[in-house]
Amino acid sequence: MGSTTSCCVSSSPKLRRNAHSRLESYHQDSELSREETGCNLQHISDRENVDELNMEYNPSDHPRASTIFLSKSQNDVREKRKSLFINNHGTSRRKYSSCSTIFLDDNTVSQPNLKYTIKCVALAIYYHIKNRDTDGGMLLDIFDEKLHPLSKSEVPLDYDKHDPEQKQIYRFVRTLFSAAQLTAECAIVTLVYLERLLTYAEIDICPGNWKRIVLGAILLASKVWDDQAVWNVDYCQILKDITVEDMNELERQFLELLQFNINVPSSVYAKYYFDLRSLSESNNLSFPLEPLSRDKAQKLEAISRLCDDKYKDIRRAARNRSASMDNLCGIRWVPAILS
Repeated sequence: MGSTTSCCVSSSPKLRRNAHSRLESYHQDSELSREETGCNLQHISDRENVDELNMEYNPSDHPRASTIFLSKSQNDVREKRKSLFINNHGTSRRKYSSCSTIFLDDNTVSQPNLKYTIKCVALAIYYHIKNRDTDGGMLLDIFDEKLHPLSKSEVPLDYDKHDPEQKQIYRFVRTLFSAAQLTAECAIVTLVYLERLLTYAEIDICPGNWKRIVLGAILLASKVWDDQAVWNVDYCQILKDITVEDMNELERQFLELLQFNINVPSSVYAKYYFDLRSLSESNNLSFPLEPLSRDKAQKLEAISRLCDDKYKDIRRAARNRSASMDNLCGIRWVPAILS
């Protein structure tokens, strides 16, 4: 209770400096109040508002903060929409539902489509690299492909100068997911860990480190999400020229840079899922739509009826409970009598 910094420091290194600066200014002002009032405790509101004020810096921790990849893609999306409008003369090829036909995709927040989710994640990583804040910024040694190559082939001298294409990123991620038999949910968690790393470690993903950063995020996400995780030695079977010691060191340093914060709340997961859907629609990478068949309609109706019965039981149980007088003071509407 006596320490004013123990409960105010944020988990991010960037936010830690901001938190200390706020605490120092508060410390100077509070010395005067201690002399006048004799109070030695910091007010609880000053301890709790630090993270809320810096919420925008932690999109991977807070559900209300906008994702980094979506903001980085805005400029490119505007140009693509403009060019598509000009080339197609304002016409759209998107399918729309009608009274006779309803178009649905097989992609939901609980069961995402694996192929298109990987495509969306690869596109998000592409925008991260293309629209990075710094050009040739700081490279941590553990992620540098020159120091830790993933193959025995010689790394070119300009390996960190040319941005990878979206297809190259997609092939790299798809190879790992196909060989390790990972799920679509793991791809979303991979993107969460990637943006958390960039925020916490204050680094940029660039042509010289993107493969090892993505590999570390996939490695960690597979262990956290899947019940039967892929071992590090299994990745050595996928990437033939990498050693187990290198994989272990990559995982260890990745965790340290995340400050061992591997928690992904359901609200954050849902935010990344829907932002990936928005990114796909903005880049004409929409999920395939199919007409609603009779079998799917019956399944949806059965699920809806099951949920309706469940909530009816909950409402009936809540109605049978006894209520105190505090809950009986609400406004009640009665029909007016006009004479």
